[in-house]
This record gives sequence, C-alpha cells and structure tokens, in this order.
Amino acid sequence: MTVSVFVGVSVDGFIARPNGELDWLPEGGGEPHGYNEFFASVDALVIGRKTFETVLGFDPWPYRDKRVVVLSSSPLDLSAARGVVEQMAGDPADIVAKLAASGAHHLYVDGGITIQRFLRAGLVQRLIITRVPVLIGEGVPLFGSLPKDVRLTHVATRDFASGLVQSEYRIDS
Repeated sequence: MTVSVFVGVSVDGFIARPNGELDWLPEGGGEPHGYNEFFASVDALVIGRKTFETVLGFDPWPYRDKRVVVLSSSPLDLSAARGVVEQMAGDPADIVAKLAASGAHHLYVDGGITIQRFLRAGLVQRLIITRVPVLIGEGVPLFGSLPKDVRLTHVATRDFASGLVQSEYRIDS
C-alpha cells in the first residue's frame, strides 16, 4: 500500500486559515501542476471531518467518483456528499489495513490533523507539497509534533509561472 500526501501550503507553512478557509489558494482552472495525474493514480481519498465539511461546499464536488473515506469517531451525515463517501474511525494503521483488504493500493491522505496522524504513525511514503506564494500569518499548520525525526529524500522540485513551487519527497523508512 502506498500512502501519499498532495497538499498546498502557504510559504509560512499553513494549509488553511484558523477558521478552515482556503480563500488564499489560487483559483482553480489555472496552470496544471500534476494534481489531476496524481488524483487519477489513487484508489481512495482519506480525509478528516473538518476537511470533509469544508469540501462539502465546493461546487462541483472535487472528488468525482473517487472513493472518499471520512475519519470521525462521531456520527456524520453523509447525505449531502455527492459521491462515494463512507465513514471510518480508528488508528491510521487499522484504517490502512481495512482499505488494503478492500482492494485499495494507493491512498491520498488530506487534511491537517489526518496528515499529521498518518505521518506520526509512519504510514506516509510520499509527500508532494506545493508552496503558494502568500504569507497568511496564522492558520492550520501542515506539520505538527512528531515522536522522532522523519528523514526525507528529495525526488524533484518544479516551479510554475504563477509562482507555485512544488517539491516531492520520499519518506525514508
């Protein structure tokens, strides 16, 4: 099983404003930066409840017919979702095992707390981080505390005319 992160981050390290707003991200439909190709390669998206609640307001639904797993230990109303959405709870290793048993081979993990939990559990193999040329001053950090150093191997860095800078890393085990 491969677990990947593909995320946009402000230059000062935030993935959302304190209230979860993403209004600082570039408008969609701009230059291609590999997201569509990446998204096509994943079997399922694993997101936290807050990320799910944020994307519920997006039109169109950004995940098309991709399987979406929302992590929450509290009951969720999934009726507003416009795709294949299910809820799971538990530790990241159990979630990966359940998804692998159901045939998934490549997971896309998104959302601040979810990314941090999967990193702490040592389950992420690939990080694709796109730095957006903006400082927002405060917000939801991409990374949190870790029990030990996480060594990375640089795979590639690309820059785009819009000022986006994307780096890909492999996580050394």
